[in-house]
Amino acid sequence: MALSREDSRARSELDALTGEFFNAVSFEKGERPAYEQLYMLFIDSGLLIKNSASTPEINTVSQFIEPRQRMVYSGQLTRFKEAEIAEITEMFGNIAHRFSTYEKQGFNSAGSFEGRGIISFQFIMTEAGWKISSIAWDDERPGLVIPGRYK
Repeated sequence: MALSREDSRARSELDALTGEFFNAVSFEKGERPAYEQLYMLFIDSGLLIKNSASTPEINTVSQFIEPRQRMVYSGQLTRFKEAEIAEITEMFGNIAHRFSTYEKQGFNSAGSFEGRGIISFQFIMTEAGWKISSIAWDDERPGLVIPGRYK
């Protein structure tokens, strides 16, 4: 079934919002990440939840940015690239959900690192347009492999 013009426009906006998120957290050696852009992408009470350990790390946008910014400024993190490689997006009225499969790579004080995982984006329509209300992610690891439908 083809998307309506309205759904197609919403889909384009969600694609752009997702791309802006990955651009904001990614940076090359010698550059600074555009973390401040995250404030414009999320609702004021937005959450970023890392759930790849036994206890979830639940952060506001500020709580997410601050430790990462310190790592960049101190030279502990000198490069980070995260990019979407596949996605499944579903919309209903003023809400949307996206399972975004990503690859990441970077360089920190311990050396090079890389990985893959899935970010679950929750979007809501606001007076200002589509915004991210929350994201939750988990990384692939031994015993947890990304299922084929998400690749």
